[in-house]
Amino acid sequence: MQAVRSILVVLDPEHAHSRALTRAKLIASVTGARLHLLMCDKKHDHSALLSLLSSRLHDDGFDNVSHEQNWHESLHESIIAVQQAEGCELVIKEHRPDNPLKKALLTPTDWKLLRQCPCAVLMVKSERVWAGGVILAAVDVGNHDEDHRRLHASIIDHGYAIAGLAKGDLHVVSAHPSPMLSASDPVYQLSETIEKRYREACSAFQAEFDISEEQLHVAEGPADVLIPHFEKQLDAVVTVIGTVARTGISGALIGNTSEVVLDSLEGDVLVLKSEEATAHLAELARG
Repeated sequence: MQAVRSILVVLDPEHAHSRALTRAKLIASVTGARLHLLMCDKKHDHSALLSLLSSRLHDDGFDNVSHEQNWHESLHESIIAVQQAEGCELVIKEHRPDNPLKKALLTPTDWKLLRQCPCAVLMVKSERVWAGGVILAAVDVGNHDEDHRRLHASIIDHGYAIAGLAKGDLHVVSAHPSPMLSASDPVYQLSETIEKRYREACSAFQAEFDISEEQLHVAEGPADVLIPHFEKQLDAVVTVIGTVARTGISGALIGNTSEVVLDSLEGDVLVLKSEEATAHLAELARG
């Protein structure tokens, strides 16, 4: 999080005093990051409101603030185009459900942004303050390849950083698969052997990232069920997840976690991408 030098804050024309701006101010107050306010609207002029918001931020002690109104082919494309042009390392956007019946679901625009944006995205889903809250980091402890190892380090670093600025506690969740008789590796045919392997992996993981027993939660089952379960049990205010897939969320690092996991989470969600995914998506954005 300390590496975040520039934050893109996506404002909703109908809800300009948004929770996204509140989160951005919290992060920028600690990191000193520049804030770039973005209003995406092709019909109405919001220059006066953007100037007012920038002026208020300046009065609050945020000296490095800029703003613009922009529109490309769609909302998510507009956001990504500005993110690339401004070189922002973090995009913060508030999620507001379109309709009460779909209260828990992210909109298609939000999904496209999470899948295609080359940098980290913080999706603000809750009004709860972060101060003193639990930060939940979701990792796949059983995956040891280099891409996952680097991504794990990024997830834990961001988790600790958010816990630090919120004066909260970091907890880590990792799901391991249920037994499969058809598995080619005998280890994955019995619960006992699966759990033993994951416990061994956890010991190495805990040693590397300084995670205590109390902070680590390992359970059998699908990640898209376990992550929301632990979010609710721990009353987490932010969940940090990552993806190594070039296509983004559809290949989330936690064992092909489906998009359901994000729909099910009640608090804010920070989505990080592997270096490979970031480079690939940036290339697509430039193309």
